[in-house]
Amino acid sequence: MTTATPRPAVRMHPSDLARTAGVGLRTRRMRAALSALGIAIGVAAMVAVLGLSSSSQAGLLSEIDKLGTNLLKVTPGQTLSGEDAKLPTKAPSMIDRLDEVEMVQSTGATEAQAYRNQDIPAVNTNALTVTAASLELPEAVRTGIAEGRYLNAATSEQPVAVLGSAAASRLGFSRVHPGTRIRVGGQWFYVVGILEPAALTPEINSSVLVGYQAARKWLNFDGYPTTIYVRAATDHVADVQKLLAATTNPTAPGEVSVTQPSAALEARAAAESALNGLFLGLGAVALLVGGIGVANTMVISVLERRSEIGLRRALGATKGHIRLQFLSEAVLLSALGGLAGVALGAASTIVYAQIKGWTTVVPPLAWGGGLIAAVVIGAVAGLLPALRAARMQPTEALRTA
Repeated sequence: MTTATPRPAVRMHPSDLARTAGVGLRTRRMRAALSALGIAIGVAAMVAVLGLSSSSQAGLLSEIDKLGTNLLKVTPGQTLSGEDAKLPTKAPSMIDRLDEVEMVQSTGATEAQAYRNQDIPAVNTNALTVTAASLELPEAVRTGIAEGRYLNAATSEQPVAVLGSAAASRLGFSRVHPGTRIRVGGQWFYVVGILEPAALTPEINSSVLVGYQAARKWLNFDGYPTTIYVRAATDHVADVQKLLAATTNPTAPGEVSVTQPSAALEARAAAESALNGLFLGLGAVALLVGGIGVANTMVISVLERRSEIGLRRALGATKGHIRLQFLSEAVLLSALGGLAGVALGAASTIVYAQIKGWTTVVPPLAWGGGLIAAVVIGAVAGLLPALRAARMQPTEALRTA
């Protein structure tokens, strides 16, 4: 009497496995689409957060590179008695003697107010400042002339003004026409130019700039500079920064404040990075909810397909085949949702970056990490339903169908 030898288990070919998993999803398209949507939203949120953050930082760093990190700003601090200090009138020329200094320009605040015309109430100052400015200030702060021209040796002695970008907007000027005038400190000043926005020195944007000599003659300017802009040699910024206070006011260096404007932009980039964790957490929550949706879909699928499971088991499919089939369906469903999420997140990044004028950056961590997370979520979500399907006995599955 001979005994039957059990046939060795036949492994499913990957193409057969993919086709079988695809059939299970195609027969329940609406339910699969809704389950994949949760995964897609979570992945899209993660990709968009990382992509927009990277694009924003790339644009910000590009702006910093263009503006330079070698600009230092010197302003008065406070005296020991708590009063506002003053910078010496010779401070700019003293700073210019340092070997590592490439350029020194300055501004001095006046108490005058600027208005579009004499009919504007005195209280409507538009938060503008009237400032005496040196002749190469735009070059020092790396801004350009949007309209007209800047001050020169001749116009700096005359009632002539140049408007910062915000000042021009608040006064209602978009272009400069011959004979355009504004009322400054009770005196008519001719407007000859409008500056482009100064990213590193926003205080200039809201300023009405006049020459030092004109400020002394018509605006009772005392001649003391209130801000000195220093361009240092790129490799010696730290060295110059250490010397500026003592060079500006040798008798009271503690009354001098020295800052690096580009540090504010770098801090803003760091702050944006710190917020990534919060938004990524929200994306992870959406991804988790999507994973629960996948698990729910697969559980229902197992219940609805008991007859299919029983028939396949009766025809020779092993528990491993059934387990692998349902696990593959869950992974395929999540992968499709992940791909849709990556595409949606990348598209959102591209559109928003183009609107803001940033360089579009979608880091590999964003799309790669999102896709891998989706597949892992799908595998975990489909594991329990797959084990449950594999444990079904053929007779039981056929009888309860």
